[in-house]
Amino acid sequence: MTDADWRALTADVALVASDLDGTLLRGDGSVSPRTVDAFARARAAGLPVVFVTGRPPRWMPEVVRTTGHAGIGVCANGAVVIDLASQDVLAAHPVDAHVVDAVVATLRAEVPGIAFGVEWVPTGEPTPFAHEHDYVPRYPVSEAGRADDVRDLARGRDVVKLLARVPSGHDADSLLAHALGHVAHLVTVTHSDSQDVLLEMSALGVTKGSALATCADGLGVGRAQVAAVGDMPNDVPMVVWAGVGLAVASAHPDVAAAAAAVIPDPDDDGVAQLVDHVLDHP
Repeated sequence: MTDADWRALTADVALVASDLDGTLLRGDGSVSPRTVDAFARARAAGLPVVFVTGRPPRWMPEVVRTTGHAGIGVCANGAVVIDLASQDVLAAHPVDAHVVDAVVATLRAEVPGIAFGVEWVPTGEPTPFAHEHDYVPRYPVSEAGRADDVRDLARGRDVVKLLARVPSGHDADSLLAHALGHVAHLVTVTHSDSQDVLLEMSALGVTKGSALATCADGLGVGRAQVAAVGDMPNDVPMVVWAGVGLAVASAHPDVAAAAAAVIPDPDDDGVAQLVDHVLDHP
């Protein structure tokens, strides 16, 4: 990260991409009226604002209600792209079944007590998520399927994210480093919350950065005109890819190191400040 002022870097920005949790949304999931107003101004001016998140599509309607903003949503760390207004799937990048099997077998042998969950492409069912009996979701999920082995749950489904938890003995960064040493050749592995020891695995090469690149191309916006902001390791690929890569003030060290500059945290409406500045300094 440099000491550059983020305002000086955003003169030519034509698309703003933002992570959600820890970047746009406050700790309670809310945003300020200023943020809602900034997004409304962006829509009126034709400035694309793309939400790029580790969240699955099923968690996005609440974000739309909270922010008043729709458009393109990049979900599951780039594995699923949706129309936020309709919830229609625009693109999906599933993990091959044999890769799921290999990753589960490898990590099961390497990490005692590891347990898995799985997200798949939404196909109309209430909850396209299931988990092993020993996997404890951070948020209870109604109607989620359960089994002793996640491979039984994944069979016949287009898996977009494989998740893994351990009962103890690791923090989020150490578990990620350990997993990268064993399955980085099979899947993209990351984490999105230092307080939640959870691995998130997508198809190899699928990241927030790869999905954002495709979205920007579809909107006719070049890389140099994209500003992307995030706070956690899963945001690094899009922060590195974007012409203007930004971190919030409280970002994970890996994101801060990758970013060209720092914007304020969600409690200080950093993303709204970014959007307003882009709109006011075309």
